[in-house]
Amino acid sequence: MSVTVAKTAGFCFGVKRAVDSVYESMKNGEKIATLGAIIHNGQVIAELEKNGVYAYERVEDIPEDCKIVIRAHGVGKDIYEKIGGREYIDLTCPFVSKIHKIVEKYHNDGYKIVIVGDEKHPEVIGINGWCGYDATVIDSECSEIAPILDEKPLCIVAQTTIKKKNFVRIVQTLKKIHKNTCQSSIEFDTICNATKDRQEEAAALAAESECMIVVGGRHSSNTRKLFEISKTLCPKTYLVETADELPHDIFKKIGITAGASTPARIIQEVVKAMSENLVKEESFAELFEQYEQKTLNNGDILEGQVIEVRKNEVIVDLAGFKYNGQLAADQITDDPTLEPSDVVKEGDTIKVYVVGVNDAEGKVVLSRKKLIAVESWNKIKAAYEAGEVLEGKIIKAVKGGVIALADGAQVFIPARQASERYVSDLQSLVGTTVTFKLIEIDERRKRVVGSVRVILEAARKAKEDAFWAEAEVGKHYTGTVKSLTSFGAFVDIGGVDGLVHISELSWNKIKHPSEVCAVGDTMDVYIKDINPETKKISLGFKKMEDNPWVIAQSKISVGDVITVKIVRMMPFGAFAEIIPTVDGLIHISQIADKRIGKPEDVLTIGQEVQVKVTDVNWEDKKISLSIRALIEKEEEPEVEEEAPVDEPEEVLVYSDSDTDAE
Repeated sequence: MSVTVAKTAGFCFGVKRAVDSVYESMKNGEKIATLGAIIHNGQVIAELEKNGVYAYERVEDIPEDCKIVIRAHGVGKDIYEKIGGREYIDLTCPFVSKIHKIVEKYHNDGYKIVIVGDEKHPEVIGINGWCGYDATVIDSECSEIAPILDEKPLCIVAQTTIKKKNFVRIVQTLKKIHKNTCQSSIEFDTICNATKDRQEEAAALAAESECMIVVGGRHSSNTRKLFEISKTLCPKTYLVETADELPHDIFKKIGITAGASTPARIIQEVVKAMSENLVKEESFAELFEQYEQKTLNNGDILEGQVIEVRKNEVIVDLAGFKYNGQLAADQITDDPTLEPSDVVKEGDTIKVYVVGVNDAEGKVVLSRKKLIAVESWNKIKAAYEAGEVLEGKIIKAVKGGVIALADGAQVFIPARQASERYVSDLQSLVGTTVTFKLIEIDERRKRVVGSVRVILEAARKAKEDAFWAEAEVGKHYTGTVKSLTSFGAFVDIGGVDGLVHISELSWNKIKHPSEVCAVGDTMDVYIKDINPETKKISLGFKKMEDNPWVIAQSKISVGDVITVKIVRMMPFGAFAEIIPTVDGLIHISQIADKRIGKPEDVLTIGQEVQVKVTDVNWEDKKISLSIRALIEKEEEPEVEEEAPVDEPEEVLVYSDSDTDAE
């Protein structure tokens, strides 16, 4: 005699999430009300009502002082508009939300929406609300709906809890009826995978059971479908809401499953009641036989002691059993960089999962990875629900992202979520340790998606807030060059980026910032200008002591004789370079000791000449130079002392114009 409980029995992810959230809000003392029954289970509803949580069918009926709870079935778009500014908790199942998005998109794109499901079911009503309640809803027969559908292409979706075969049959029939439109139509199999698994397992269990018990509310759509499936395969199938409704007949092989709205405690009560009935009927001999037989079965979890660590496997002593277990290297950890000896040592006691037993070969195949995966998955779910930050090591790059290992669980991090900025070579991230947050979880596929980017952005936001609270013009920072453009360099100065304009990078004239700095360089900068409203920051980098004019001021004075290089010609004179970026002017009158037509008559570009500094204006950055002053000095004759002579009388000279004037 045996009682077998379906692994998929009980709350699905969406329902559990909704019920847990309601109980959590209730525990925190929040005053809440649900828009419709939170689940189709009379016992849960009664318990909630005892605690003051009531269900209302219309938004306007919910008391103003209550926070509105949207159940897992979801609601139409118009309901959100009715809720308006009121506070609410949206517990729509993620799988249902996905259907809402599909329906809204294709309705807006001009498709006729067809929903395969029960038109009176709240989930279907909610889905219909995302296309203006203009969808055609089909439950079982679709031959009569041909006149209803127009010539638009069809977008066909399914209620999450309907039978898979019904959906397939209806889609095929629709395609036959609407050959023209269906060529451009599209269908989405939006049946929840948990529902598919639950129905398939119920069918398999019913086929091999003498009696089948389906536990759940009679108003639950998915529970009724489980009952219908089981009944076709096992005539003695009973639908019960509690253990009190169980049959009193004795059966040798009993299968138990439960709808997605059935709490675990009710399932446990049913299992306990059926098991107690069985035990009363079992003979002592049967019990003794079961006690004496100590066998290993696939799926068993037990403890063993490591007795040998090899390069490719670990041998485990399974106390009480006749064979040792073999734990392959790839079943110890997901981290490909670790050897078996890095993870376990001889003498360690470890938990293992029995993968296979081969009595003929005396072989027991074990896995530690499977067990860790189960435990890790539970931790991952808890971390996701709590919004915890996790740390993990990136173990490999895959198409579209990377895989991180955290607490034994593999987390997919999409490329766009692996960093704040685009990473072209994802392989470069392999081996690094990152902190991330879980942003998506798929219970059925045991798939979880993480994001490093949200952590980095949050940290950057905190840095930004701290920066803007203390930022002021003139404040100095040590920053890191993040990127270069033709007009300057962007520098991270602690959570925010500021721009060092190209003119601020060097006292010399440069064509591109890369002549001065590179991405990753550290720079000492200061705030030149700041705009808190636009969040724009202008940074300075040039130091006053590096200013060529400051250097020139310390090196030359009026009267100095220096060597300069001619750099350009003008009609009024020639400019000569004293030191890089500091030029002086040799006026055309100071180039030679005689009158010249233009500077080029005497000088050439690049020529080095000696000049005398005749005047400087540091404020206006003007320096006057003279070649003539040096020539005159060289040619000035020596004057001998002579005896004084009488000065001639003054002679007045008049020009012709003066004479004519008289």
